[in-house]
Amino acid sequence: MIFSGKTAYRTHTCDELRISNAGKVVTLSGFVHRIRDHGGLLFIDLRDHYGMTQCVLQETGDAFKIAETLKDETIIAITGKVVKRAPDTINPNMPTGEIELCVDTIEILSAPETQLPLQVNVENEFPEDTRLTYRYLDLRKKENHDNIILRSKIISHIRTEMTSRGFLEIQTPILTSSSPEGARDYLVPSRIHHGKFYALPQAPQQFKQLLMVAGFDRYFQIAPCFRDEDARADRSPGEFYQLDMEMSFASQEDVFEAIEPVLHSTFTKFAPKGYAVTNYPFPRITFDDAMLHYGCDKPDLRNPLIIEDLTEVFRNSGFGAFANGIANGAKVRSINVPGCTKEPRSFFDKLNDWAKELGLPGLGYISLTSDGEYKGPIVKFLNEHELAEISRINHTKPGDVVFLICDKNAATLAGTVRTKLANSLNLVETNTYKFCWVVDFPMYEYDDELKQIVFSHNPFSMPQGGLQALETMNPLEIKAYQYDIVCNGIELSSGAIRNHVPEIMYKAFEIAGYGREVVDNKFRAMIKAFKYGAPPHGGCAPGIDRMVMLLANTENIREVIAFPFNQKAEDLMMGAPAEVTPQQLKELHIAILPQIKK
Repeated sequence: MIFSGKTAYRTHTCDELRISNAGKVVTLSGFVHRIRDHGGLLFIDLRDHYGMTQCVLQETGDAFKIAETLKDETIIAITGKVVKRAPDTINPNMPTGEIELCVDTIEILSAPETQLPLQVNVENEFPEDTRLTYRYLDLRKKENHDNIILRSKIISHIRTEMTSRGFLEIQTPILTSSSPEGARDYLVPSRIHHGKFYALPQAPQQFKQLLMVAGFDRYFQIAPCFRDEDARADRSPGEFYQLDMEMSFASQEDVFEAIEPVLHSTFTKFAPKGYAVTNYPFPRITFDDAMLHYGCDKPDLRNPLIIEDLTEVFRNSGFGAFANGIANGAKVRSINVPGCTKEPRSFFDKLNDWAKELGLPGLGYISLTSDGEYKGPIVKFLNEHELAEISRINHTKPGDVVFLICDKNAATLAGTVRTKLANSLNLVETNTYKFCWVVDFPMYEYDDELKQIVFSHNPFSMPQGGLQALETMNPLEIKAYQYDIVCNGIELSSGAIRNHVPEIMYKAFEIAGYGREVVDNKFRAMIKAFKYGAPPHGGCAPGIDRMVMLLANTENIREVIAFPFNQKAEDLMMGAPAEVTPQQLKELHIAILPQIKK
């Protein structure tokens, strides 16, 4: 049965009435959004979850007297007759703008006792801590309310898409064991088992793999994940949600083919007006190419600028600053900006000053004029062959400018410069979602602080080349069947084809410094399950919060979460985290020690 809007308190919702309802006596219930006094006439904009209806009262009767006392956000029930508005009073911006309700009776259902700490019917910005403390009021504001409605619709759509592709929704535990999966756990002390702790899952990683071992072919859930991490613009501290999925007997391409249409249909269906997904099917970019050509492993393909490597061109060149830098381990990266010669000298000077703030000595550049002449501060140090090579590698045309970065961290610095250039020159494509898969991540990386090799990505990933690669190759050269899905420069998901063979898993963890006993202890269920046989399997987990953030066209992820923590991981509305009673601590065998100063 489709919801009609009718309940004990109303016959219609505040978004439902149209000209076809004219002449009918109806009852609406909702919040007083705004009251307007037009001298002898009172207008009430009545708002509920669904929309708004204009209600009008004549200066006679008890209803008018009640209306005069109403404050904004008072919750009322109104009964009256639906009438057509005069042509010159029609509001085309409201779905109900062709009618109004002539009020006969008003019943106050609930009224604010004091002045509201934030106003709902104004667009004024309020401090975020105020908004989160009174989040139930903040969520009454249309934009915020609409974000949560959008989130609900997106999740419903995703569920339909996944089940239509043969995926079974299965819930996994919230209380589990602590395991080294890359982030700090939230721990939950056990009352029954003295001195032992549960952990909230950083992700359902082990459980979803165990479901594959259990013979479920395709699994998904909208899964809550808990990580004790600092806040970021694209991640709320504490918890987040992801579309967790896994599938058996699947290659990397099989995973892509399963999840790519879901993401495409979701972004196509819920994109803001005028937006579109403009590069479907999604391109595949290797990790090495992403780092080389975009300066990061989550490239924003809306930015048309491409980074190139000019290290060999400058290695033995006459430009001593770069040649000496290369001899000491630096790299040279270049970014060609089409048509940039038209920019004034001040543009280049400001860019040079900005580069110095990054820690660079400056930002070199070479211009190619419309008549084919090279110009710029370093041109005099380069010969014709070197200049020609720079043009060839960067596909330079007359009017272009090639910017140069020389540094030991040139790869990532060039990515920052690429973003700065595109933003400064308004080169970033608008009204589009551009996806890509980043594939072939390194299995390992070297941690300078720990002075050891560590996993660079998901530790449960299958290394390319299997056990032979682990036994014969330099670990830092081994690639893994690991991949990320990226949209507009934001990582939506990590994923991998899993390491389902016990001996390969033991060897993979051994290289990262974990003995067999650690694997047996920390991942006891999974390693034991694999010894009874496990199908090849893989999956990924696109972030729900980040998807909604992109589709709601907001840069703050907290705007699309109903009750988020603030940046200090506090729930200001509920007062969490909070102290507990001595009795509670006693039951858990826990004592609070004085805080140790760092």
